[in-house]
Amino acid sequence: MKSTLAAALLALCSAAHAASEYSPNAGQNFPNRVLFGDTHLHTVYSTDAGMVGTRLGPDEAYRFAMGEQVKSNSGLPVKLARPLDFLVIADHAENLGLPVLMLEGDARLLATDFGKRMRELVLAGRGVEAQSLWRKTRIESGKDPVGGLGLEGTAWERLTAAAEKYNRPGQFTALIGFEWTSAPAGRNLHRNVIFRDGKDHADQIVPFSAYDSLDPELLWKWMADYERKTGGRLLAIPHNGNLSNGLMFDDVTLSSKKPLDRDYAAGRARWEPVVEIAQTKGVGEAHPLLSQSDEFADFELLDKASLAGTVPTTPAMYPREYAREALKRGLAYEAKLGANPFKFGVIGSTDSHTALATTESDNFFSKFGPLEPNGARERWNELVTGRGPNMPPEVVQPMYRLSAAGLAAVWARENTREAIWDALARKEVYGTSGTRVQVRVFAGSGFKPADLTRPDWVANGYRNGVPMGGDLKVPSGGRPALLVKAWRSPDGANLDRIQVVKGWLDRDGKTQERVYDVAWSGSRKRDAGGKVPAVGNTVDVKQATWSNSIGAAVLEAYWQDPEFKAEEAALYYVRVLEIPTPRWTVYDARAFGWELPKDVPAAIQQRAWTSPIWYTPS
Repeated sequence: MKSTLAAALLALCSAAHAASEYSPNAGQNFPNRVLFGDTHLHTVYSTDAGMVGTRLGPDEAYRFAMGEQVKSNSGLPVKLARPLDFLVIADHAENLGLPVLMLEGDARLLATDFGKRMRELVLAGRGVEAQSLWRKTRIESGKDPVGGLGLEGTAWERLTAAAEKYNRPGQFTALIGFEWTSAPAGRNLHRNVIFRDGKDHADQIVPFSAYDSLDPELLWKWMADYERKTGGRLLAIPHNGNLSNGLMFDDVTLSSKKPLDRDYAAGRARWEPVVEIAQTKGVGEAHPLLSQSDEFADFELLDKASLAGTVPTTPAMYPREYAREALKRGLAYEAKLGANPFKFGVIGSTDSHTALATTESDNFFSKFGPLEPNGARERWNELVTGRGPNMPPEVVQPMYRLSAAGLAAVWARENTREAIWDALARKEVYGTSGTRVQVRVFAGSGFKPADLTRPDWVANGYRNGVPMGGDLKVPSGGRPALLVKAWRSPDGANLDRIQVVKGWLDRDGKTQERVYDVAWSGSRKRDAGGKVPAVGNTVDVKQATWSNSIGAAVLEAYWQDPEFKAEEAALYYVRVLEIPTPRWTVYDARAFGWELPKDVPAAIQQRAWTSPIWYTPS
């Protein structure tokens, strides 16, 4: 026995000398998991939520996101199908915490006539009037009605304390953030500001608000000042641009109205690496008037007016509102300026003002507390835009046109603030319309079809290509190829197809686009025009049900750009479509016996959009 053991030890030592490594995972450091979360949730600490019926605060918001069942603002039990991995409570910086401190009877607030009147209205159950007074006072004066009292600092320290309380590295991440709510002339320029840091850094400042400036360039300056002061890190996420009347991706600066220059382009790319592409206020990927050959561009559009809802949106504004067009125009700016102001990745999020990050169509608790699913028709008929008297009919958009949600997905190594923030910063992220489809894509010039099936395809993808959000280099004579895989959500709908969306700058300096079907379920064949037939539709509208009897659980594709020209700048992103499922309004109609509205579909194809991969000619 002793001699056998000695021989084995001797053999082991000899083998150690012969092999320097064995485990394929040793030293592995690339992102190996996808995390789903919400970077845009409001609680009672936001004045436009707390004044009008939201009663839930950060404690309930975090507990709900972590999978607990809670009571909604209207008293209904509510729970997610599966917990989220991370959450950003992004309450509005403007009068942060005012509803809470007012109800608490904060002495600083009640020492003002404005504060006394606001509290009287709220305690009398006239919260809508209180919010109207707040808005009227802000607009007429152009100033903070409670400025200088220090209320925001008190509220901010409470919110950062809640984030610390619920942040559990490796299990659940509570990122610190806030919303800067700039809306010049009622046009949406909102950004969510996300901290990589904890409370010790974040408490050294008070959030920058629209009272400080409406100009995003001054927001970026404030962010730079924060980083210099604290050694921390920040990034900002613009909201989807479809309520901006063409302002979100404009060709001129906000304050000076000067054409975008290199400094502006570099600054915007530096501070805003990601854009929100989907949320309750509609989807901002593409518009059918801009992408007329894209049969799936007409999806969850809220496209008739600005955020204020008084100025109609004209077709001339759409190119400066929708992400795909902005991404294409960014290629032209890169060629002209040497910097790209619109070189952004994409995510989705909720923008819920209920403190409930509900993301499923059958579990939609609305954007505002009073519009939770309690059987009141206001849930559908209250207006998103066009609320004032004598509004032209073209700006009127009722609440039933809202989208159920959006969701952010990040590829990360671990569930921590640092890993999630870093994924956002490098744009290795994607957005969904609320579903938890998993999508992975790599682009390279040396990939072969067999690379899609090799067991180490991810490691090979990083080794020989770039992931979503990356910059692709193509050697002389090469041609870009994409490796794409998509998996349905474990409890979700099957997949219809994978598409590659290409945008490019042609030799005449004009932007172009094309959508390629690269993988699809079943035995469908392209028709004579090259179009893949529809996947089918199993939705039972009356029963609000559907079936996975069509579609595929997994789709994958190797795709090589057939029209690549080395001298033309290009970008590629992937869009994954599910089979049709009931829209949230169908679930409502079933629950409350309502007749479905005529101007929204009964069935929709939920989807995911990846961040682009860019190719820039040498």
